[in-house]
Amino acid sequence: MSEAQWWQKGIFYQVYPRSFQDTDGDGVGDLDGIRQRLPYLADLGVDAVWISPIYPSPMADFGYDVADYCGVHPIFGDLSAFDRLVAEAHGLGLKVVLDFVPNHSSAQHPWFLESRSSRSNPKRDWYIWHDPAPDGGPPNNWISNFGGPAWSLDPASGQYYYHAFLREQPDLNWRNPQVRAAMHEVLRFWLKRGVDGFRVDVIWHLMKDPQFRDDPLNPAYRPGEPEVARLLQTRSTDQPDVHEIIAGLRAVLEEYGDRVLIGEIYLPVERLVTYYGENLGGAHLPFNFQLLHASWGAPALARLIEEYEGALPAGGWPNWVLGNHDRPRIASRIGSERARLAAMLLLSLRGTPTMYYGDEIGMENVPIPTDQAQDPWEKNEPGLGVGRDPERTPMQWDGTANAGFTTGRPWLPLARDHATRNVAAQSADPHSLLTLYRRLIALRRTRPTLQLGSYLAVGTAGDVLIFIREWQGERILVALNLGSDPRGDIALPAGETRGRILISTELDRQEPVQGGFWLRPHEGVIVALGEG
Repeated sequence: MSEAQWWQKGIFYQVYPRSFQDTDGDGVGDLDGIRQRLPYLADLGVDAVWISPIYPSPMADFGYDVADYCGVHPIFGDLSAFDRLVAEAHGLGLKVVLDFVPNHSSAQHPWFLESRSSRSNPKRDWYIWHDPAPDGGPPNNWISNFGGPAWSLDPASGQYYYHAFLREQPDLNWRNPQVRAAMHEVLRFWLKRGVDGFRVDVIWHLMKDPQFRDDPLNPAYRPGEPEVARLLQTRSTDQPDVHEIIAGLRAVLEEYGDRVLIGEIYLPVERLVTYYGENLGGAHLPFNFQLLHASWGAPALARLIEEYEGALPAGGWPNWVLGNHDRPRIASRIGSERARLAAMLLLSLRGTPTMYYGDEIGMENVPIPTDQAQDPWEKNEPGLGVGRDPERTPMQWDGTANAGFTTGRPWLPLARDHATRNVAAQSADPHSLLTLYRRLIALRRTRPTLQLGSYLAVGTAGDVLIFIREWQGERILVALNLGSDPRGDIALPAGETRGRILISTELDRQEPVQGGFWLRPHEGVIVALGEG
């Protein structure tokens, strides 16, 4: 076990800083707020805190439009506040992972202001500029991921610049060695401050087709879907030479020893796994988002787990993500009963789990009135349900007026149930979802098999998903009843006659089993095989 890296054994917890804890009453979370809540995270049992962007930014996309890669936005604090956060996190045994946004900057970044100033400016080629098409329109058919053309005309120079997202987020030109060198220095700036790794935003976007050929039409597109779904982004993303770029980022991290590189990648499994890189020299953890889109039935889950396990390159370490700042919350996607099963699945599968703040108390999407919508994607394509505000609402700490998040007016509305669904209430409830997460995480720590063991598919028994984790002779069985009917006939695997239930999602069973066991509707259990 000592040979495993910390990011293989550990659990990551994503903090959306605007929504975690406000300490100055402006209704927006800050770095001192995260620092204040570090003991909670340590007590929960997670190992690393991934913090979404905190850089200076006009906030057109809430920090994913970076105006200074080596600073902190005043709304969150300053570099001294960041240093205090890192020091206290490390003192509690927690790692700190920063969001790194290298695909695009803000249009207000000094680099882009120079690039835009004239065609002859030395930084012109730091961004992606192109002459108009013969008809004067955009150079090709690429669509912004937030709707509308991905090209904006600069009247002063007569050229278009490319932006995969908002026009306020021009894409950097990673084919330019100077851009690569500058971004490598950004990584070093934060690594010298003690950062333990980076989650790289839209890493599969970094390189584009050098010939700027059109993306093909998507034959499966249906009206009512986001506009970007009209095309298959095979030219504007996921180019073969992106792996050279990622290897360069990885090499910088390796200058500093025990660090982790995580890639945000929304691609099919067979493409996702290529981001481990040649000889595993790419991202340590190309994010696996299958559970964000999964159909929560036993056969479907069994197939996707086996497909992923089978696609991993030799030595590639798996990972699983249950929620994030861009996708509806798990409790809203599958219901509160099955959210308990999802917790057990996440924390018992082979690989590194990533949690999203608030999922451990079952926070759900919060309906946001149209006049309070903040998300630019929702504003660009209203009525399609693409808004990401509902999953970004403030953390629910206690039953006070603003859920213990702020003394001011929260930047997004709180859930109506925050008075009863919160950390304080669930900490006092021995059967709460929060208690389940704490117990599962503690079990994972005390049973190395759940951290490092191999994965063996047992299959499904109707609506029950069953698999085994095995390590150094210990065998642990996980059985999840995803159906609404009880099951009294779950047999132990061939060759096994006894076991002990270590934990149930209902937190009321720790008992020996002989030959088999029963499950209630929507109940999961973890069984130590061979123990009595």
